[in-house]
Amino acid sequence: MLKKSSIAKILLLLAFFSLTFSGSAAAQEGKKLDVKEIVFEHIADSYLWHIATVGEREVAIPLPIIVRSAGGGWHVFSSAKLEYGSSYKGFFIAHNGDYKGKVVELNAAGKIARPSIDISLTKNALALLISCAVLLIVILPLASWYRRGNVKPAKGFRGAVEMLLVDVYNEVIKPCIGEDYKRFAPYLLMVFFFIFVNNLMGLVPFFPGGANVTGNIAITMVLAVCTFLIVNFSGTKEYWREVLWPEVPMWLKVPAPIMPVIEIFGVLTKPFALMIRLFANIMAGHSVILGLICLVFVTASMGVAINAGMSVLAVVFACFMSLVELLVAYIQAYVFTLLSAVFIGMARVKHEH
Repeated sequence: MLKKSSIAKILLLLAFFSLTFSGSAAAQEGKKLDVKEIVFEHIADSYLWHIATVGEREVAIPLPIIVRSAGGGWHVFSSAKLEYGSSYKGFFIAHNGDYKGKVVELNAAGKIARPSIDISLTKNALALLISCAVLLIVILPLASWYRRGNVKPAKGFRGAVEMLLVDVYNEVIKPCIGEDYKRFAPYLLMVFFFIFVNNLMGLVPFFPGGANVTGNIAITMVLAVCTFLIVNFSGTKEYWREVLWPEVPMWLKVPAPIMPVIEIFGVLTKPFALMIRLFANIMAGHSVILGLICLVFVTASMGVAINAGMSVLAVVFACFMSLVELLVAYIQAYVFTLLSAVFIGMARVKHEH
């Protein structure tokens, strides 16, 4: 039996040689590597799921495109019909401009325009459905375990899931919200596991992982808006009194409502901070790992010695960053849940007699 350290060394060497040979091949073919294009192509959404490139052939999963034309009428077809710059029924994918990477069409004036409605199943949307299915597979067996009346602690994978759940429940939700924490526990636990599972799936380098779901600002915006609505619709009278009429000197409220404006601005910036924090951290992690891997190909034309040295460094640092991203995947889910619980707890403040 091989030791774990030996297996790790073998995997590292395999990764090093595969990347070096790929980089040398790209250099021999005279291809110019656009690192920026590779990074942004990976973190951006798309209408097909790229799996791998075998020689000159791309292996990808085409996804359904569902659009309503600006002139009226719905169109449903496979994104494979728009590959390699081709068009279908007047629709094509823009390769530059404001609509780069999006399905567009020519309007009556002959100008490029977006369809009036685009509800296509994109890579991130499919990854979102897959991660939700994974989340249900992970959580429902644990719920069924306790529903059957089992009082013994769960073991193995089920025990690890329970450990995370209990930790968030007891260390975050209870102390941050207070008395009526049970009302908000389902939402906060759902947010934690949703973000955590999507973060982990994004680190898997092959299908069905690798999508940049939580690094998509639309996803983080929806999560932040949900927290914003819960915080403000569940806020007590005392909370709103502190926002609209805080206990400060009167000249800070009348005639110019300086403090109320500042408090309202703070209410609006809280979800914005949640959105940007999660989006920026996850997107940055993906970009750094891709940038490190691209060093192998960038240095391919600088000679064997430089390329070999940079390949080793790139692989080592990429592995290290992948381990760091595992930690970040948990931390970002924990921080988003913690801040959401804190904001809800602040909105549940009661008048002190």
